[in-house]
Amino acid sequence: MALIAAEPLIDLAYQHTTLQTADVLIRATEIADFCAANAAQIDRNGAFPIAEFERIAEADLLAAPLQAKLGGIGLGIDADVTYELLLLLKQIGRGNLAVGRIYEGHINALQIIQTFGTPAQIEGYAHDARDRHKIFGVWNAEAEDGVKLYPLINGRYRLEGSKTFCSGSGFVDRPFVNGALPDGSCQMGIVPMEEVATVSDPAWWQPSGMRATASFKVDFSAVELDAASLIGKPGDYFRQPWLSAGVIRFAAVQLGGAEALFDATREYLQSLNRTTDPYHQHRLGKMAIAIESGNLWLQGAADRIKSYAPIFGGDPNQPQEQADQLVAYANMVRTAIEQICMEIIQLCERSVGTRGLLPPHPMERIIRDLSLYLRQPVFDASLANVGQYALSQAVPARRLWVDESSQ
Repeated sequence: MALIAAEPLIDLAYQHTTLQTADVLIRATEIADFCAANAAQIDRNGAFPIAEFERIAEADLLAAPLQAKLGGIGLGIDADVTYELLLLLKQIGRGNLAVGRIYEGHINALQIIQTFGTPAQIEGYAHDARDRHKIFGVWNAEAEDGVKLYPLINGRYRLEGSKTFCSGSGFVDRPFVNGALPDGSCQMGIVPMEEVATVSDPAWWQPSGMRATASFKVDFSAVELDAASLIGKPGDYFRQPWLSAGVIRFAAVQLGGAEALFDATREYLQSLNRTTDPYHQHRLGKMAIAIESGNLWLQGAADRIKSYAPIFGGDPNQPQEQADQLVAYANMVRTAIEQICMEIIQLCERSVGTRGLLPPHPMERIIRDLSLYLRQPVFDASLANVGQYALSQAVPARRLWVDESSQ
């Protein structure tokens, strides 16, 4: 067990620039190439992609999830650039799934703040991301010793308990550490890690893949927060469609890993002059179809997010009638892309055999990382939600995912 008082990863002086979506995607491609080249160097337990996040910060990608009025381009909050967001996440996932996992958490956190935070909180945390290059995250997983939040007589709150799978432990500066209030409700809160002392357990994280995420167990007992660190009202974290619609983000990162595996498989076969073998052609054809199917799912998800409301998930003060449809569609996207990734892994393994799956070949690491990352929680419930929604409707299949109010 180690006592951690986190320091900022880097502290660059922010120079105001006009971000453009096309430029961000170009920068993401360059960063992804660096991530891929450096992935083997950080494929070890306890490592963190420091150099990768320095490049992400320098490219203003930590600010990109902020709305334009806050110095970003709204990736993750403005619905009309959802497809560009998914392309960005897919690129980072192509480079290194561990980097993609942490960066997706940063985007998730800033989306939650801009949806449920007060104007003062939004501006303050935007300053942290934009000007101080703070990394945000969402650490919500826990076991029996999960976090409890106790009100104090001075208006502050004391945390007791631990979170698990805290990706970026020691490097994420502003994690959401949600806790249960005495009445059992869940309250969102952000911990300024450089201002508190927490107990981290690196030994808890001994995975086969995603080693460089540093997803330790962290004990927050005795940490105190003021009321300004609490985001939204109790229960807001679990509100729909925001909670479930966000699964399209990690699905995009996962698809990026599948694309990297496709590229590596093809390059391997080309290097051995095995491109005329009909069985390899058959497998690569199936892989190409699967990858394109995943891209079409991302496009479909982006279209539905865009048609649903101007901002991701809509205005929390104005419930939408189509929330159940959006949640079901997002769960469908998540399920489909998981199956696509599993198929890509299997076809790769059959194509390259044992020799191609030995380190230091990148396919071995990508398969380990992707296999672990695909194990997201409540898969069965997500799939059941799709069926539940379908069974609740009476419209023909061709209209099952059409918003009738927009016709």
